[in-house]
Amino acid sequence: MNTYSAIASNKRKTWLIMVLFVVFLTTLVYVFVKALGYDLSYVFLALIATTFISFLSYFASGKIVLSSLGAKKITKDEYPEFFRIVENLSIGAGLPMPSVFVINDASPNAFATGRDPNHSVICATTGLLNRLDKIELEGVIAHELSHIKNYDIRLMGIVAILVGSAVILSNFFLRSMGHNRESRGNIQIIFLVIGLVFALLSPLIATLIQLAISRKREYLADASAVLLTRYPNGLASALEKISSDPKPLNGASNATAHLFIANPFKNKESKTWLTSLFNTHPPIEERIKILHSM
Repeated sequence: MNTYSAIASNKRKTWLIMVLFVVFLTTLVYVFVKALGYDLSYVFLALIATTFISFLSYFASGKIVLSSLGAKKITKDEYPEFFRIVENLSIGAGLPMPSVFVINDASPNAFATGRDPNHSVICATTGLLNRLDKIELEGVIAHELSHIKNYDIRLMGIVAILVGSAVILSNFFLRSMGHNRESRGNIQIIFLVIGLVFALLSPLIATLIQLAISRKREYLADASAVLLTRYPNGLASALEKISSDPKPLNGASNATAHLFIANPFKNKESKTWLTSLFNTHPPIEERIKILHSM
């Protein structure tokens, strides 16, 4: 597998999952409407309200994440090598210089956030800056810049909107069941049963789709980082060091775990098919293997 084919493959798979997500959400709305006997106008209003609230959260998500992790904005004088690497690679990638933040934590990790290249942030832990050499750090920063350049930070924001919509719609349906006690025909009863199953399972399904997209974007960012640095072994070596460190990242949560270059909880990736569905990242071993093959 070469770098270009890896990028093309992951782009196709990501957008396929996105299309399936939209189809899933549309089906969810249709079943709920049929089960409750409502006019479609109610659903459109609910979707508009959900989207509006989600977009407000999306625009502020970067600041919320940085604040929750205790990240501090830095200058070139404080961390000259880190700042210079971000600066030089941003020029090479044709990107505006992102804001640079540091988390005072011994666990080596990094992430990018924001809504677009003009409003982006790269953040690393002190553990990462202390443990990696320059070539390895360049690989990590190139990976995070690739998330910015590939608009992964925006894509994950859109996916979060879809997940939020599925959860809110499911809650709305479950609450409406108790208030809508009008006589129902056989068809509506069938849709009611299907709707109940969807309402219970849809938040889980939506989260699984979100995690699947997140994992695909990690592969894509790895491949894009290699295009930028022209040295896959740098990122591969960095991932080996990050994954071998046993210290979890303080302040990391399920809501922010998918942002990091590697699982911040440091628990072993699940090996079984069922439990691996809930991993926020693809297996480090698989990523390293692909990088070495480039």
